[in-house]
Amino acid sequence: MPPRDFVEKAYGQADPRLARYVEQVFAPEDEVLAEIRERSIAAGLPAIQMGVFDLLQVEVLVRAVAARKAVEIGTLGGYSGVGILRGLGPDGFLDTCEYDPKHAAVASESFARHGFAARTRIHVGPALDHLPKIATSGPFDLVFIDADKANYPNYLAWAEDNLRVGGMVLADNAFAWGQVLNAIGAPDATPNADAASGKAIHAMNVRLASGGRFRATMLPTAEGLAMGIKIR
Repeated sequence: MPPRDFVEKAYGQADPRLARYVEQVFAPEDEVLAEIRERSIAAGLPAIQMGVFDLLQVEVLVRAVAARKAVEIGTLGGYSGVGILRGLGPDGFLDTCEYDPKHAAVASESFARHGFAARTRIHVGPALDHLPKIATSGPFDLVFIDADKANYPNYLAWAEDNLRVGGMVLADNAFAWGQVLNAIGAPDATPNADAASGKAIHAMNVRLASGGRFRATMLPTAEGLAMGIKIR
C-alpha cells in the first residue's frame, strides 16, 4: 500500500494558464509548420493534423532514440512528416504512407518546399499494401501511426516485426476521442457512431501494453499518444 501521506498526482494537466505558459516558453510551431498547416487547410484537407505540442513531443522523442530510418502511416499534408524528418537529422530517411492522392500531392509539395524531398518517399494507396515492400528497407528506428483507426492493431503488428530492438512506435489518437471507454464498457462513456474505431484502438493499446514486445506508456496529450520501445 502507498504511504499514508501519499497524494496521487494527476495524469497530465488541464490548466489553460500553464498551457499558455508552455506555448510562450517552448514556441512549438514555427513558420515552416504554420505554412504547411495553413496550405493544407486551403487545399481542402481536413484540419486533423497533429496538435502543435504533440508534434514537438514526437520530434524530441525521435531525437532521443537517435532514429535515422522511420516509417509514417498517415501523411496528410506533410505536417507530422516534417517534424519527424527534423528529428531524424540530415542523414535520416522517411517512408510515409498516404491513402488519398490529393493529400499526398500536398505533402509532396510540403517536403519539396522545405528541403526534405530527397529524404522522403511517399507511398500512395492503402498502407497495408505498401508496408510489406517497405519492410525490405528495415529494420527501422521509428514507426509513427496516425491513419485509419480500424487498422491500428495491424499497423502495430507490422511495427513489432520491423522495428529494431530499442526502436520506438508512436500511435496518435490513442484515446479514440474517448471511444476506448466504450470499448471496455465504461458506464460513463459517451456513445459514438464510430465505436469500431474505439474497439480497434483499445485492442492496439492492450497489445502494446501487455503483448511482451514493448515497454510502453501513454503520453497524456489531449488525444493520447501511445508510445512503446521495442524490447524483444
